[in-house]
Amino acid sequence: MNRRGLNLGGPMLKRGSSFGGIALCLLWHTMHLIVSVWYFVLGLITSVESFLICRGLFKRYRDLDVSKVKYLAIVIDNDEAFQTPNVLGLLRWLAAIGVKNICLYDAKGVLKNRKHVLESWLKSESLSDGNIDDTMDEQKMHLEFVSYSDGKLAIAKAANHLTKLYFDAHTEKKKLTEPDLTDALKAIGYEKPDPDLMLVYGPARCNMGFPAWRIQYTEIVHMGPLKYMKFGALIKAIHRFTSVRQNYGK
Repeated sequence: MNRRGLNLGGPMLKRGSSFGGIALCLLWHTMHLIVSVWYFVLGLITSVESFLICRGLFKRYRDLDVSKVKYLAIVIDNDEAFQTPNVLGLLRWLAAIGVKNICLYDAKGVLKNRKHVLESWLKSESLSDGNIDDTMDEQKMHLEFVSYSDGKLAIAKAANHLTKLYFDAHTEKKKLTEPDLTDALKAIGYEKPDPDLMLVYGPARCNMGFPAWRIQYTEIVHMGPLKYMKFGALIKAIHRFTSVRQNYGK
């Protein structure tokens, strides 16, 4: 009797396990479908809104004040950084809007390696009067190129500077603070402007390794993949930033 009961229990357990697996699989596909439909509808709404903004049908976007965007960071996914035509198109839009100071970042330094292409475009478009330098003249578009290795090198040099300054045999050891790191970065020549606004192009909703000490008070906006970039979405992101009071941590 016991053996027969055990023999009957085996198939029933397997059948229950099979039904459970099918139910979980069905639930997963249902959730995936709901999320996919949600993002499709959201993308459709964004596309329509971008089209209407470009047509000037929203009055609040017509007069865009970019004076608050003193320094703009553009973070691009490694794979999408190879899309040079799209990057140039984005720069054209920013030039048309009136943004002058831009930091271009991708982790692997693809944009930095193509710096000459972008600078040649700036010259051909007469956006820099045939000259690109480190000054921030109102009539010029200034481009800064940053990669993940720049941040690593800066931190390594700053750490070496702090070690020599505070941790040698003849100096009283102290507890390091954030201002100490900032002063060390300035001392080794890595004093760069902090972006007011960061626009992230790519699938990931993160800063992709952008130097953390430069974005303490930066507003970060995810813009989606670069190949799907929209002029209206760019205007909306900048307008939203300029229309909100920035407290910068105070």
